Amino acid sequence: MALTVTKSPPALIPPAGPTPGGSLPLSSIDKTAAVRVSVDFIQVFPADAPRDQGPLVATMREGFAKALVHYYPVAGRIAEPVQGEPEVECTGEGVWFVEADASCSLEEARNLERPLSIPKEELLPRPPADVRLEDTVLLAQITKFTCGGFAVGICFSHLVFDGQGAAQFLKAVGEMARGLPEPSLKPIWERDAIPNPPKPPLGPPPSFTAFNFEKPVVEISLDSIKRVKDQVASETSQKCSTFDVVTAMIFKCRALAIGFAPDAEVRLGFAAGTRHLLNDKLSSVEGYYGNCVYPGGLTKTSQEVKEASLVEIVTAIREAKDALSTRFLDWMSGGAKENHYNVSLDYGTLIVTDWSHVGFNEVDYGFGEPGYVFTMNDDVNIVPSVVYLKPPKPKQASGWCCMEKK
Repeated sequence: MALTVTKSPPALIPPAGPTPGGSLPLSSIDKTAAVRVSVDFIQVFPADAPRDQGPLVATMREGFAKALVHYYPVAGRIAEPVQGEPEVECTGEGVWFVEADASCSLEEARNLERPLSIPKEELLPRPPADVRLEDTVLLAQITKFTCGGFAVGICFSHLVFDGQGAAQFLKAVGEMARGLPEPSLKPIWERDAIPNPPKPPLGPPPSFTAFNFEKPVVEISLDSIKRVKDQVASETSQKCSTFDVVTAMIFKCRALAIGFAPDAEVRLGFAAGTRHLLNDKLSSVEGYYGNCVYPGGLTKTSQEVKEASLVEIVTAIREAKDALSTRFLDWMSGGAKENHYNVSLDYGTLIVTDWSHVGFNEVDYGFGEPGYVFTMNDDVNIVPSVVYLKPPKPKQASGWCCMEKK
């Protein structure tokens, strides 16, 4: 049986009250080339039994409208009056919202686990044909399944939010939908408080090669993670995180699998949050929802990674993470001699992103928290990457979930 989704035309949800106008600047971090992308993801909300979904969707719509009063820049549009200097125009138009109906239950769609049995285009929001996606700040789609469950597709601009910031906004939507009088976190814009240090000299423009990546989902057991953690503690008397262990496993396995020449470089890249380093710049780091990430990583020869133990690779990752704070503060003060946001994007680089603690799994629009959240930016095919996710709730007690492009 073919599984189909019927979408309503996109409709605007404007703020529920008056909002300021004018233009707002973006920060120097917002405007880096690395974040000029839209991010797509889906939240899956199972249901125990069929239910009247109409009132729940109406409540979610109301949550968006009320949250946009507090997060009024999200109701605006991205403009670029000066080349290379994007900003947000506070037009108060609102966010595009799509309602959709699936012809099946979530179970019949395999709970939207990979590989998808419904094309991702059917689950993700897009604006009307005459509206440019890159000008929008955030869009949402709610798809109703016959079992009473939902899938919520979100598309947000990485110019305006990082993952934690987008989750903060969506949590506010949920709080408004559930009847709170205002968000539990007061939103902070303050993009102009972020330093704009002199830019290091630009190198030659990068050249990209498009790859035809496979996109498997890999589950890593908590038992195997614990074994490596115990080994690290035994050999180094240091604790390490699940991120450290899983990243070391994947980095080593990939170096073995791709079979580069012994002296060829293999690189690992990741980004870490830096809000805690901006306490003296922002009135509240907790409410700030702009980009607050900085890239880190390491470079080794293929032979070094192949011959290293997992404990040695974990140690190298921990050292790279420890150095990141110093590098970020150096960048803010204008002392950086190179642009750390420029990462080599080729087959020798592996980019890892951790979505397991961003906050999308804790969003409640009025019908409970999602059982599963996963990203949908599969079309980026210039660099191998891995995204760490929480597994669907029935599996969370046994392991971690990784979506790979290899």
